[in-house]
Amino acid sequence: MRASPIQPTVDFNADGEQHGFLKLPHSHDVSAWGAEMIPITVIRNGEGPTALLTGGNHGDEYEGPIALSKLAGALKASDVCGRVIIVPFMNFPAFRAGTRTSPIDRGNLNRSFPGKPDGTVTEKIADYFQRYLLPLADHVLDLHAGGRTLDFVPFAAIHVLPDAAQQARCEAAMRAFGAPYSMRMLELDSVGLYDTAVEEAGKVFVSTELGGGGTATVQSVAITERGVRGFLQHAGILEQDEAMGHSNASGPRTTTLLDMPDGTCYTTSEHDGLLELCKDLGEMVELGEVIARIHDAKRTGAAPIEYRTRRAGMLAARHFPGLVRIGDTVAVVADVLERGIPVTV
Repeated sequence: MRASPIQPTVDFNADGEQHGFLKLPHSHDVSAWGAEMIPITVIRNGEGPTALLTGGNHGDEYEGPIALSKLAGALKASDVCGRVIIVPFMNFPAFRAGTRTSPIDRGNLNRSFPGKPDGTVTEKIADYFQRYLLPLADHVLDLHAGGRTLDFVPFAAIHVLPDAAQQARCEAAMRAFGAPYSMRMLELDSVGLYDTAVEEAGKVFVSTELGGGGTATVQSVAITERGVRGFLQHAGILEQDEAMGHSNASGPRTTTLLDMPDGTCYTTSEHDGLLELCKDLGEMVELGEVIARIHDAKRTGAAPIEYRTRRAGMLAARHFPGLVRIGDTVAVVADVLERGIPVTV
C-alpha cells in the first residue's frame, strides 16, 4: 500500500512537549496548493506506555475538543511517564464547520476506517490513524457526545469483545474514567468504526458519550477532564493523586453500570413531526410505557402517535431537536446492572 500523504510536523520519538500538525495536502478552489492542518500535541518522557487521546471525531461534539485542548496546553513532559498523543480535532474539517461530517466530502470519519491513502480527505485521515498512530498506542480514548441531534446521560463506554481478557482491560479503563455512568454499548452499525479498528488492533479502548445538543456544559467538561486524568493514571502515564476517586462535595465517587444488550433498547421514529418526550434522561421506564409522542405538525386536531418502550430500564439517550423525522432515533433505554461502583484506577 502506498504511503500516507499526511506528514506530521512533530517527532513522535522525541522527549519534551511538541505542538504541531498533521499536514494533509488538499488542493481546492481557494488554495491550489493548500493543506488541512490537523493540530496535534505529543508529550513524551522516556520509555513507558503510550496513550492516544482524540476528540472531534464528529465535528459537532465539544467536550473532547475542549478538555483535550486544555490538556495539551497544561501537560508537561515532567508530568508523564511514557507518551501522550493528543488530537483534539480528529476530523478537523468537520470541526471547523461545526458539523458531524466533513464539509469537503461529507465523510463520517467514524464510519471510514480503515481508510485509504488515495481516497477522500476523510479516508486519508482514517488511514493515517489506522496505519501510523494506532500502532504507537497502548491505550486509546475517543471522546464523543451527542452532537446537535442527540443527548445522553454522561457515560464512558466499551463494547462486548470476543477476547474476554481484552474486554476486561477495557472495562477496567472505563471504570477508571469515572463518568457518572459506564456503558456496555451496542452499536447498530459498527462497520468502519474507529472503535472497531482500535479493538481489532488489540488496544485498550474507551469511548464516551458525555452530553449533547451541539454544545458543552460546565458539568460535562468537568466530567471529561476528570475522566481523561483517571484514564491516564490507570494507564500508568500519570501518577495517581490523593483526590482521585473523590469529589469535594460528595465524598467518594461512584459510577452506575449500564448495558445495551440488543436492538430493543432503541426506539426509532416511523413518522415526521413534533417530538414530545415523556421521560427525562436518567429516569426509569417500564416495558410498554409511553416514552414519546409525535404530533402531526401539518394540521391540528389529529391525535399524536404514541411510542412505547420495548424493554424496561433507564432512559440513557434521546433525540435532541424538537422536530423529528422518520428514521431518527427517538430514545435509547439501557439496563441498569449495578449502582454505586467505586471509581478507582
